[in-house]
Amino acid sequence: MIIDRSVIGSTSEVKVFEVEKGAIRAFAHAIGDDNPLYTDEAFAKEHGYASLVAPPTFPTTFRVPIPNVKFELSRVLHGEQEYSYERPIVAGDILRCVNRVVDVYERQGKLGTMTFLVTEIRGEDLDGKLVFCGKSTAILR
Repeated sequence: MIIDRSVIGSTSEVKVFEVEKGAIRAFAHAIGDDNPLYTDEAFAKEHGYASLVAPPTFPTTFRVPIPNVKFELSRVLHGEQEYSYERPIVAGDILRCVNRVVDVYERQGKLGTMTFLVTEIRGEDLDGKLVFCGKSTAILR
């Protein structure tokens, strides 16, 4: 196995991210989504938000290291990604994020053994309230 299962349960250090309007607009542009909630602050405020709303996959921009795991990036495939939210992320949010290894397992494929690494990132506001949770599966070959 490429990654030892003993890393399951390992947790990263907390990383703090301040969500900026420019980052939200740039991300929305990069994914080709012109929803005015993501680009027009006046529109977002008219719809009850404090500022611009981040697109649902915006937390992919938060770089929180995977704890106790090392691998060669050229050998990694993105397998799956999902997010759940307690509330939308908006510009001005300051989020404390932690990454945790949830599972490591192997499967046989056409090209041989593949290792699956499942991680979970959690983002809380400064009051300690959960804002989002993301689960990701990386495939190492």
